[in-house]
Amino acid sequence: MELTLLGTGAPRGLPRPGCPCAACASAVGDEARAATALLVDGALLLDLTPGPAFAAARAGHSLTAVRQVLLSHPHDGPAMEVPAGLPQPGRVADGRELALLDGHRVRAVAVDVPGTGYEVGGADGERLLYLPPGAAPAGAAEGEGGRGVRPYDMVLLDVLGRPDALARLRASGAVDAATDVLGVHLDHTVPPGPELHRRLAAAGARTVPDGTSLLVGEYHAVPDLPRRTLVLGGARSGKSAEAERRLAAFPDVLYVATGGTRDGDTEWAARVSAHRERRPASWRTTETCDLLPLLEGGARPEDRTGGPAAQAAPDDSPLLIDCLALWLTHVMDEVGAWDDGKWAAGGERELRARVDELVAAVRGTRRPVVAVSNEVGSGVVPATASGRRFRDELGRLNAMFGAECEHVLLVVAGQALALRG
Repeated sequence: MELTLLGTGAPRGLPRPGCPCAACASAVGDEARAATALLVDGALLLDLTPGPAFAAARAGHSLTAVRQVLLSHPHDGPAMEVPAGLPQPGRVADGRELALLDGHRVRAVAVDVPGTGYEVGGADGERLLYLPPGAAPAGAAEGEGGRGVRPYDMVLLDVLGRPDALARLRASGAVDAATDVLGVHLDHTVPPGPELHRRLAAAGARTVPDGTSLLVGEYHAVPDLPRRTLVLGGARSGKSAEAERRLAAFPDVLYVATGGTRDGDTEWAARVSAHRERRPASWRTTETCDLLPLLEGGARPEDRTGGPAAQAAPDDSPLLIDCLALWLTHVMDEVGAWDDGKWAAGGERELRARVDELVAAVRGTRRPVVAVSNEVGSGVVPATASGRRFRDELGRLNAMFGAECEHVLLVVAGQALALRG
């Protein structure tokens, strides 16, 4: 199947009409996007973009051969033009299948927002899935004849607005490492250009300019997803949010909170609560500083809510560690690092051994890992010896941990700067 993307933007397009925001101001050239609309083999049109005939002409196509126009969502953008001779647009009831005269098969897929997704199959067995803006599949993915779920060749969805939709598809097996995942319905919530492409790549997805034609099932190099990532940043820099975004499109993430609880500290409780509310509901959480068994892929730990006991099978789900600075504080407490005498009498040696063990476990892990840590070396020199000791040891830990990671990011004022990868 040949797929031409007449538009890749949100229903109101990008830039939004009359919007003065920075993202809209910079959405020019290839980063300007009409409302998402897909032309399949010149015969099937999924959704409409304003001026569809002109959009098709710019892409080198005509709409004269279109035999079916299907809408995926209630239209709230600019007025739609239905060119003369084009079939009247319609919707398909959830679960219903259409067999088109040109050999395509279309199945309507139920979604969790008003609208309908469409699975399109070609004559040679290739398959794509298209979801409307802000949508995820409703319910579990269906297998074929009891044989389980077969991965799609291509999936087009609102990756940035609904990363959990991509996580569900991955969990069901409908998206695997060979699936070409395209971000569509792109809006002004993420700056266009390098930042847009970086965020999509972190989710294992990509996007293309309006008018691009692709062959469904043709090999495309999917974005290279790192096994290990270290996210550094100062206080309130956005480092935790960046780390969480990098795993939001993946299923069954284990969130490792190294800070624990602090009785009577309402400000700390508020911080912890804000972090929990931001996480996807499907994520598991454990509060521990015992990182070695997790990095080694041991059995699943009991979660913070007293969930099921550890299973016998090794756990290879993604791991988010937040944060290394609190892990270091815990270890320094255990080795007596704050006392000069204990530090000199073996505390320093024990701390270095614990850090070496952690770094070795990171080097050998087979789990995807995203770790968060504070960058404290650029601020004021601490006034106390213990403060300077912590700053120095955290700097060493960050450097050693980062040396084992494919990606290292520094987050400043909410902006992620790639230091490696």
